[in-house]
Amino acid sequence: MSASTGLDTSAPGRLEEIADGVFAYVQPDGTWMINNTGFLVARDGVTAIDACSTERRTRAFLDTIASVARLPVRTLVNTHHHPDHTAGNGLFTGVAIVAHHNAREEMRAFGVPSNTGIWTDVDYGDLTLALPTVTFADQLTLWAGDLRCELLFAGQPAHTTNDIVAWIPEHSVLFAGDLVFNGGTPFLLSGSVLGAIHVLENFLKPLGARTIVPGHGPVAGPGVIDEVLGYLCFVRDAAEQALGAGLSPLDAARGIDLGRYAQWSDPERIVGNLHRAYADLSGTEPQRGGPLDAAAALADMVAYNGGRPLRCRA
Repeated sequence: MSASTGLDTSAPGRLEEIADGVFAYVQPDGTWMINNTGFLVARDGVTAIDACSTERRTRAFLDTIASVARLPVRTLVNTHHHPDHTAGNGLFTGVAIVAHHNAREEMRAFGVPSNTGIWTDVDYGDLTLALPTVTFADQLTLWAGDLRCELLFAGQPAHTTNDIVAWIPEHSVLFAGDLVFNGGTPFLLSGSVLGAIHVLENFLKPLGARTIVPGHGPVAGPGVIDEVLGYLCFVRDAAEQALGAGLSPLDAARGIDLGRYAQWSDPERIVGNLHRAYADLSGTEPQRGGPLDAAAALADMVAYNGGRPLRCRA
């Protein structure tokens, strides 16, 4: 149990073999700092896709890998810089850490996660910053034995400025990182709402993946992309109307009926998403993921939550 929240944080990750030698590690319930990972098993070693947010969660992931393959993890891919996917990097010893060029400096700037009062307190454990050792611009091919895994950059800001996916064409499997959430509210504060719409429509959908491992939530089929697109278009349209009415993102969020999206986890993200959409719509380069006052946006999310810290069960 977490002393600060009284919530059960011990729910184990769920392992799913989604193709021969291709595994998804799904962590319930997919809310703040509780991400999905995965791994590919070859004859001579393992390729892991993302770490976890805490020492405990990352060690549980490593134990799960070891239960399947008594082989070393040789490569760790980070789908983007956010700490739920990277904070546990340092617990992978002797690996090559692969990410997009932009991710390395974003990770360095962020450091290791700590309790700030925005979220309920988390026991992150003993974590050290471990930056990518291999970075790339557009595309990189990894091989897990004879299995080809294409690491593809989204091409522009979306969830962040450095989103990559792991695409396994032989099995039509896509590890989408946080470009896709399933049953949880997407979060675009570090990227671009308009950019994410473009990326999902023009980058993810054309891949034609039959099986998608989202960054958060259950493994899904291709229809999950349209679910996320529906929400992003909802945010874009709400931001356009609220900007025209002269409303702040917080006031706009308080007046929005989320409809069916209210059932998704972490609905308070509407506030941060509106901050980002306002910046997108007001900028001269609306899909560039330019800077905004992230601290003010996070404070508005807490205010939307009744002044209470956002609930994190990591």
